[in-house]
Formats: sequence, structure tokens, C-alpha cells
Amino acid sequence: MQTAIQFLPAPRQLTWGKGELALTDQRLILLHGAAPAELTFAAQRFQSALQEQFALTWQLAAGHSLPATELGLTLTVHPEAVPQPEGYHLTIDQHGIHVQAHDAAGIFYAVNTLNQLLSQLATPALPTVETHDWPDYPVRGLMLDISRNKVPTMETLFALIERLSTWNVNQIQLYMEHTFAYRNHPVVWAEASPLTAEEIMALDAYCQERHIELVPNQNSFGHLKPWLIHEPYRELAETHEKVPTPWNTMFQGPFSLAPTEPGSLALLRELYDELLPNFSSRTFNVGFDETFDLGTGKSKELCEKRGVGRVYLDFLQQVYAEVTRRGYTMQFWGDIIIQHPDLIPELPSDAIALEWGYEADHPFDEHGAAFAAAGIPYYVCPGTSAWCSLSGRTDNALGNLQNAAANGLKHGSTGYLNTDWGDRGHWQQLPISYLGFAMGAAYSWCLESNRELDVPAVVSRFAFDDPSGVLGQVAYDLGNIYRVPGYVPRNSNVLFWVLQGTFVDAERLAQFEPADIQRTLAAIDTAIAPLDAAQSTRPDAGLIQAEFQFTARLLRHSCRRALLLLEADSLTRDELTLELESLLETYRERWLARNRPGGLEDSIARFKAV
Repeated sequence: MQTAIQFLPAPRQLTWGKGELALTDQRLILLHGAAPAELTFAAQRFQSALQEQFALTWQLAAGHSLPATELGLTLTVHPEAVPQPEGYHLTIDQHGIHVQAHDAAGIFYAVNTLNQLLSQLATPALPTVETHDWPDYPVRGLMLDISRNKVPTMETLFALIERLSTWNVNQIQLYMEHTFAYRNHPVVWAEASPLTAEEIMALDAYCQERHIELVPNQNSFGHLKPWLIHEPYRELAETHEKVPTPWNTMFQGPFSLAPTEPGSLALLRELYDELLPNFSSRTFNVGFDETFDLGTGKSKELCEKRGVGRVYLDFLQQVYAEVTRRGYTMQFWGDIIIQHPDLIPELPSDAIALEWGYEADHPFDEHGAAFAAAGIPYYVCPGTSAWCSLSGRTDNALGNLQNAAANGLKHGSTGYLNTDWGDRGHWQQLPISYLGFAMGAAYSWCLESNRELDVPAVVSRFAFDDPSGVLGQVAYDLGNIYRVPGYVPRNSNVLFWVLQGTFVDAERLAQFEPADIQRTLAAIDTAIAPLDAAQSTRPDAGLIQAEFQFTARLLRHSCRRALLLLEADSLTRDELTLELESLLETYRERWLARNRPGGLEDSIARFKAV
């Protein structure tokens, strides 16, 4: 049986014994070595799991002199015995369960491991085992995009945070452009269904219980079109003209703040003063990524005189001063400064660079070496590969997540921030991201012990509560549909672009033939076929199955559109239009099952454009 036991994340060191511990009723859970309040929540998680699994009742107690015959589980904070922060030593023998940990977080993570073991037992008897475990990365986080159309409901956020906490994730960020309800700026968020200050405080308290730091996140330079299209913010824009992007497209401005406008910094000061006090964290992500329009408008003369990199760095340093004046450590995306390596040593020595990249071959090694050589603390920031894909990109995601973990360790990265974006309408259903969420958590905890995990099996069990393995396999296989047509654009799935209506020129169409699309349709049917055999016990199991079925429908519809473009399908444009209308009715239902209504019409408008 022991060889069939699975964990996520898999512990660093685990040795099975030969005996077992019979679990009997009315034992005690002893809290020791720390204030009981620091350990109570973790102890109650085991208490609840034991009651749910086997109807056994164990009571919590604190003290030193309780009879050993009454003890079932002892939780002890003992940093001298476990020197690694957040580490723990878990032992199960014939006499009981014993946990020593460096700190309260280590106790929490030991209970996660214990509960995962407990959930796989058919009878109330634990196998004997000894586990030594601690994390590779001090920070193991997830950043969720809540600005590119989808703002999740509180129920969705609470459920996701709870799930992430069971995988030892200890930092969460909610990426914001215009989705916080700033009191003096309602015109910006009026249609967005934003988070309120009260909701942020509730999320923060929920995270704290689970040893998660909820880090405030407000983009503060680029990605501010939702602000800059409105009065009185229009005058703060770098430009309102069309500008070229690094992706060989043209973008209709505005996009970035003009660093030469005094009002830009004044606006940021006001936003920070309102946003930051709602969080207990003393870290703040100010964004600063993809400022491709810098130097094309109001700052053009200054950039020609001093250089784009220098103007960027000057504005970053001004914002850094505002952040540190308020007592926060600043995080910022590192994609712009890495293009100006001579300026990296001039970065503030305590600002954290976020080195992001989403392809399996992203140069985390090269870029990490540059930050490390300059003594700049940095995180590696891979992604779930779910966005711009409809169904995910499994192979790329796993390669990207492992690449980040390995090279971050190589160069002394202090954090691992997995990311999940919603570019161009946030069309992917939430379960499409679960595989990336789970494996990012595993690889950031301990790459060596998790590198060879059976991905479909552990994702099925721990993300979908499906011991049959079906949902994990469906997620894995649907996530690899992107490879089947034979043409694999970077950071996306070709079927996504067909459905966006942007894949219509002859050169791109020549990348595949009708036979490629027919093969893709067959692969979609094969991937989704096992779905009805799933055995998930999640409260939203039915919704998850519906979301996967809907994803398969979107993929098929895109294939039919591709065949029409290739003049190889009997369906007419009118028939496809009717099919899309039916899809959009379902899309609305799926959206509102997990998300607020703000942003829905913008997302649907992208479908209608085709």
C-alpha cells in the first residue's frame, strides 16, 4: 500500500516503517513549544480530517504532563531540533504521531502531509513512517490575474486559497489594474465588479490563518489603459497614439503613465495610501512591466536625451521612495530592466525583481545570473500556461515551471511566484489552471522530490479530489491539444487565435492542412471521453466536469472555423455563427458560476468580433 500513497508536494525525505498505528477514539492532540493559539488552526485541520474520515474524536490540549497513553498526536515547535525555517520532522510509530517543527508554519505543513496520508486510508490505521521536510524556496507564491476581465467571487477566492494552502503555498497576489474600489475613482472600476477594502481585509485574515501572505499588487506604470481612457487621467498618459509592441503588433494607446507628468506620481501616492493599509503584508508589487510605449509620447525628448532605460529606472526609483517611505519592500517585474543590464547594479538593493517568462526555454539561467551578480534579490516567475490557450499547454507548463525552479535555486532566488493570466478576454475556465497551480506548488517546495511525480495522478487526487485519476488525466490531455495541429505559436495555442479571429492571413494558414485539424478534432474527443468516469468528491465536481466539457466544445468550434478558413468543411459561416451563439449562452453561465459580472461583456465582445 505504501508505494501507492501519493503526496503533493512530495516530502523531501520519507522512510516507511514496517508496522502501523491503530487510530482509536478519544485521544488527545497536544500543542507544545509555542502559544497554543499559533498551533490551534493546524491542529483543528487534523481533528476535522480524522472526524470526517473515520468518525474519530480527538480533543486539543496544551501542557507538559499529559499521560502518554492518552496522546494521539503531539505538535511541538522546536527550532533547535529542526533548523530549517518552515521545516518539520514527522514520525508515526506504534505509540502515536509526533511532529517537531521549526515554527508554526512547519507544524501546518506537517499536518498537510499527515492529512494527505490519512485521506488515502481505507481503515483507521496509519503506516509507520519518518519524514524530514523543508522548502527549497522561502516564498512559494501564486499571482492570479483579476484585471483581464475576470474578478472571482469571494467564494471562489476562499476555495482557491484553501486548496493552495494544502500544497504549502505561502504567498498570494491578486494582480490589479483597475479592480480595487478606490473611493475617489469610481469611473475607473464602475463596470469591473471590483474588490472592496472590506473584502481585501477578509481575504487577508483568511490567508493569515493558513500561513499565507496576501501581497498587495497594483500596476503603477504600464497596463493602465483602464485608467487613462477616462478623464481626468487622460493627461497622465504617455501617448494616445498607436504604438508598436514587442510582439510585432500595433497597440492603440493609452497604455503607460507618462513619468514626466507630476500628476502620475501624485496619483500613485493616493492609490497607495488607500490600498496598502488593507493588507497585513509589508511587501508590495508595483508592476512596472511591458512599458513598450515609453519614449513614444510625452517622454520622447527626455528618453532621446537620457535613454529609455535611464528614464525607466529614474521613475522606478521615485516609486521605490514612495513605497519604502510607507514601510514596504517593493517588488517589480524585471522584464524591462533586464533589457538594460548595465543599469541593474543601480537598482535599489532591497527591491525584489520578479523575473518572469512563460516558455519552457525561457532564459531563467541567464537572467537570474544577471540579478545575482548585481546582488539584487529576485524571484523566478513562471506561469500555468493556461491563458491564450483555451485548454492549457501541459508540456510547456511543466517545462517552464521546472526550468524556473531549477535555475532559481542555481542563482539563489529567494522566491518562486507562479502566475496565471487572463490575456485577451480570460477565456480559459478555472480548472484549466489547476494542473499548473499544483505543479508550481510542488516544484517550488522541493524540486528534487517532486520532479518525477505522476502528474495526472497527483493533480487528479489533490486538485480535483478524484482518486480515480480521470480528472487529472483529462486536464493533462486537454492541455496538450495545443501540440496536435503541428503549428505551435509561442505563449499560446493556435486554436485560440483562430477563435480570436486574428489567424486569417495566408502565411499563417499555410502552417497546417485540413488533415491536421481533423486529427486535432479526434484528439479532443479522445481526451474528453473518460470524463464521465470521474469520482471527484469536491462540492463543485459537477461544475468542473461541465467546464471541461465546455472547453472541449470551444476547441471543436475553433477547429471547425479553421476548416472553414481552409475551405475544407461543409459548415457555413451562418451555421458556425449559430453554434457560437449557443456557446456564448453557456459561456455566460460558466462565467457567473465562479466570477462577478464585471468584465463579462468585454470578454464576450471578443468572441462576437469573429
